Amino acid sequence: MTHQEVTVSNNLLNEFKICNQLQYNGQLKIKSSKGQQWTFYYRLGRIVWATGGKHPFRRWRRQIAQNCPQIDLDKLRFRPEDVSIDYWDYRLLEILHKRQKIQREQIHAIVESTIAELFFDLAYEADFTPVTCDRNQEVILNTPMSFTSADLSLKQMQDSWKIWLEAGLANFSPDLAPVIRKAEQLQQLVSPSVYNNFVNLINGKYTLRDLAVKMKQSVLPVSRSLLPYVLKGIIELVEVPDLPLVINEVTSNSTNIQPNKPKTPLIACVDDSSQVCQILEEIITSNGMRFIKIQDAVQALPTLIQEKPDLIFLDLIMPVASGYEICTQLRRISSFANTPVIILTGNDGLLDRVRAKVVGSTDFLAKPVVADRVMSIVRKYLQTPPKLKNVSPSIPNRVSNLEVCH
Repeated sequence: MTHQEVTVSNNLLNEFKICNQLQYNGQLKIKSSKGQQWTFYYRLGRIVWATGGKHPFRRWRRQIAQNCPQIDLDKLRFRPEDVSIDYWDYRLLEILHKRQKIQREQIHAIVESTIAELFFDLAYEADFTPVTCDRNQEVILNTPMSFTSADLSLKQMQDSWKIWLEAGLANFSPDLAPVIRKAEQLQQLVSPSVYNNFVNLINGKYTLRDLAVKMKQSVLPVSRSLLPYVLKGIIELVEVPDLPLVINEVTSNSTNIQPNKPKTPLIACVDDSSQVCQILEEIITSNGMRFIKIQDAVQALPTLIQEKPDLIFLDLIMPVASGYEICTQLRRISSFANTPVIILTGNDGLLDRVRAKVVGSTDFLAKPVVADRVMSIVRKYLQTPPKLKNVSPSIPNRVSNLEVCH
């Protein structure tokens, strides 16, 4: 094992693993002795965002250019207060999502790529200077738009750092910018077309990471291709400043955020039975509402936090995590404090009802699932659109009369 791998393992990996094991909620702040700072935002033990480092604005620009090519950064308008908070980069993604400029899938790609980049920077920094970690349980991102696996991110960090070392790049940060120092010598070594490309791009304005995005490659092959010229002194890697966004004052009417419109209710069903999910989906969608099914109990919380349904049907008995456990954790999240949670069960016993009330459930729905009882529950706890209030169930008889049991 190399010195660098030991440093990463001893200084950082254990802290991230502890946050994962504790299902940590809050922030993990990391600081190097040189003053560099990073913040990782956690929700239920999973990393939902990360920020900080040397070039946060350059990084945000790169992520938008790489994952959202439809966005023209020069035409975006943000308020000064939007970039004055610690997690300004995440806030801007929220704004763009509200303006319907970017999709949730693009946000997920940006989150994963940003976290991977910051993990790599930590590995690089920890090899040269000591770092300290501090946990702050203040939950900033209460309803995150994306979740990532900390274990997978850590594995990717170790793998990418190992490859970087093996390429002979241990002493070179990808945040450095290459600049030509010996143009005549370079001209003798490469073809005219390659030389012109070098002159246009290797000008000290773009970091190795910036160049990689422009060339539509990963940073490793770009850096490795320049290494021979760096070692010969033909190209030098230099420090460059960050590139803050140009912030313009905007009026409340120019944000392009549409006024609030009546939202079609979103109903979620957490049940490992595909049959139950199918029946509920037919009932809910035929009555003009949106529906989401979650059959994997492990994915229930992350999916519910991401989708923010207006009402949740929750199965009582599932493998790995029970309805009791999921309901308990939901009620610990402020945004779900008042969300109706309806327990689904085939065992309508007094003990189940008492226990379900203790963990914060709103009501019970006994199986078999039938349309009239489902819609009665929905109308009871939601302000459904007018067209739904007096609609008789339009589900075929085969669904209404179908009994579903565990």
